[in-house]
Amino acid sequence: MAVVSANRLELLQIADAVAREKSIDRSIVIAAMEDAIAKAARSRYGAETDIHAEINPRTGELRLARHLLVVDQVENSATEIDIIGARRLNPAAQSGDSIADTLPPFDFGRIAAQSAKQVIVQKVREAERDRQYDEYKDRIGEVINGAVKRVEYGNVVVDLGRGEASLRRDELLPREVFKVGDRIRAYVYDVRREPRGPQIFLSRTHPQFMAKLFAQEVPEIYDGIVEIKAVARDPGSRAKIAVSSRDSSVDPVGACVGMRGSRVQAVVNELQGEKIDIIPWSSDFATFIVNALAPAEVVKVVLDEDRERIEVVVPDAQLSLAIGRRGQNVRLASQLTGWDIDILTEAEESERRQKEFAERSKMFAEALDLDEMMGQLLASEGFATLEELAYVPLAELASIEGFDEDTAQELQNRALGHLAQVEADLDARRLELGVEDELRDVPGVTSPMLVAFGENDIKTVEDLAGCATDDLTGWSERRDGEVVRTPGALEGFQLSREDAEAMIMQARVKAGWIDASELETAEAEEVEAEVEGEDNV
Repeated sequence: MAVVSANRLELLQIADAVAREKSIDRSIVIAAMEDAIAKAARSRYGAETDIHAEINPRTGELRLARHLLVVDQVENSATEIDIIGARRLNPAAQSGDSIADTLPPFDFGRIAAQSAKQVIVQKVREAERDRQYDEYKDRIGEVINGAVKRVEYGNVVVDLGRGEASLRRDELLPREVFKVGDRIRAYVYDVRREPRGPQIFLSRTHPQFMAKLFAQEVPEIYDGIVEIKAVARDPGSRAKIAVSSRDSSVDPVGACVGMRGSRVQAVVNELQGEKIDIIPWSSDFATFIVNALAPAEVVKVVLDEDRERIEVVVPDAQLSLAIGRRGQNVRLASQLTGWDIDILTEAEESERRQKEFAERSKMFAEALDLDEMMGQLLASEGFATLEELAYVPLAELASIEGFDEDTAQELQNRALGHLAQVEADLDARRLELGVEDELRDVPGVTSPMLVAFGENDIKTVEDLAGCATDDLTGWSERRDGEVVRTPGALEGFQLSREDAEAMIMQARVKAGWIDASELETAEAEEVEAEVEGEDNV
């Protein structure tokens, strides 16, 4: 074994060579040699002997010593020494001290040398892994270059020079094929410690890969003048990228496109011809979503901010363009904006409006015992529910053409009477289902919800407190290639997941499972996190 039998100069030369080859610190290699020599020495003096080896990093001088515990009465001579013997080595030794007894040099046997070699190899390998992890853990989010080292079942192993990275088949662009020796550019999206060493994971399909490529091609993005707000990709096919400018004199879209499309074309070439729509970002959601649906024209948008859904009306001839091939355009626009988008043609929207108008007119006529024309008049004035009619200011209702104060008062009385009757019927149904009174005191719970709870076997505050959000709102899952919807207890109530979660938490407070102060603290932290997120954007 070269290390344990080498002279002083050779020890340092070996340490220097290994440190350079593995790109690790020289002191780590010397420490590994010391551990290896100590292990080899223990094979001669006994495994329980506490032996330490020390190599002088300047001269290469090797010093072996065994550490002994000073005791009044020796029970194990391999690890202990009496105080008389200790004072021969160190006159100041006291009971309880640890004393070093220098050992003479000796020749290592073949087995001991082989064992020492294994220790050095293992220590150096661990140091190399630590170095590689420390080097790349802070490079998550960067684009790096490498050479294809080998291809295994479609997965590409990339040589980064000072480490290896893995580019899985599902992180490659469709129909993209690499051969050994090809140069490759990819995005570092994760670095993990694993028993076999640090694993560096690369991607060419990640949305931020495109963002980083634009940052490399567009100086205005690198300088911070133009900012990439959002990216959505259908890798290898099409992508949308939203950009904004901090300088009103700089056109963000033009900066990304470049002279005669040179900048965007460079990114397209890197992404194997992936088509890229560059969209101006807007703080107004409606405007942003209209931009995101380009090249389709939008006639009207209707926002539902509570559910983060938007209804988009397009001309009949533009429907296929707005949806895109296999829904690609609307899907990318939804990913880009973070909103669910429903697309209707003008004909569909007109038909739906007429249907809603007819339903509201009929509802007013039947509930308030009115003729058809009066029901249509209320619906045309914008009233959608009996609650709106019952609690609107009387003067506002009387101001409708053809109404006077007496008519308005009579309409409100009928509306209030009908609502009271509906409430009484719901309460009777609740009692019939066995739903406890305390459940109505949970904030956010209404009488129709109490009936729905009873029909779904939620009859006490504890029952509601034990629910998960999905139990109330329902959930979707893929089975045999199809998406199957499982309804929740409050299906059809247009209840958001946030409202359902808040209702459950209030039930837990009322049931005594958590303190109200804990809930307030959690809500405050959530608001603070949202504010920080907005500031970062």
